Amino acid sequence: LEEFGEERVRDCPISEAAIAGAAAGAASVGMRPIVDLTFMDFVTIAMDAIVNEAAPMRYMLGGEVSVPVVYRCASGSGTGAAAQHCKALESWFCHIPGLKVVAPGTVNDAYGILKASIRDNNPVIFIESKALFGRKGEVKIGEIVEIGKGEVKVEGKDVTLVSWGRMLERALQAAEELKAEGISVEVVDPITLVPLDEDLIVEGLAIGMESTVAPLIVIAIAIIVSFKTGGFGGEISARIAESDAFDYLDAPIYRLAGADTNIPSAKNLEAVIVPSVEDIKNTIRKAVNR
Repeated sequence: LEEFGEERVRDCPISEAAIAGAAAGAASVGMRPIVDLTFMDFVTIAMDAIVNEAAPMRYMLGGEVSVPVVYRCASGSGTGAAAQHCKALESWFCHIPGLKVVAPGTVNDAYGILKASIRDNNPVIFIESKALFGRKGEVKIGEIVEIGKGEVKVEGKDVTLVSWGRMLERALQAAEELKAEGISVEVVDPITLVPLDEDLIVEGLAIGMESTVAPLIVIAIAIIVSFKTGGFGGEISARIAESDAFDYLDAPIYRLAGADTNIPSAKNLEAVIVPSVEDIKNTIRKAVNR
């Protein structure tokens, strides 16, 4: 506020529908609004503005209007905030044409893809994992992480993990710890869910060829639960099954997800329903020893 002034930085009344709608309108007339919706749960109140107005506007007006708006959503559990403040709803938005959906899991990726999101001429759902807010790391100042391009965080030949957001951290830890057991784990971070870098995932499986046992979809963001039923991990599984990479697999595709239940506030209960490092390692062992 002190740096940019009240015209650019506004503390709005708590009406997600009004904020999201005003931002879509502002974007359509040349501004580049960034909306901080904070708890992703309350994006439900703004769904009409995002899904029925911002997403299809460019299409409905024949490409004459761009809608460069970023909706920042703090997603997932890990904070003890219970069922109304801990949901991960990325799969809802991945289903809507016209929206781009990004879910970074590292400090530098969050920085770089936020810059890309602000510059993009389409509505972007920027998913921020609440449980990662305290993380610190090096940032490459000025670097832009391209929307639609993923990255292989760790190379491996036995199992392919596809993970993003909060669960990326746990996937990387599991991959490191399994080295001692002689299991080589590849970790692929899509970074962007829509448009998905499908080629990166397929190529990763193809490189392993006969050595690749199974791709493991760690479907969770932010220490959380992205619920298994209807979750985005199912979409990735289907993309693999429909691709040539399916022939390289020696075991089924696994989806490791949060439980299909409301998120409790008690930390011990919350921990049970969210994939842990041990859960990831046990699923990998199951795939390897099948």
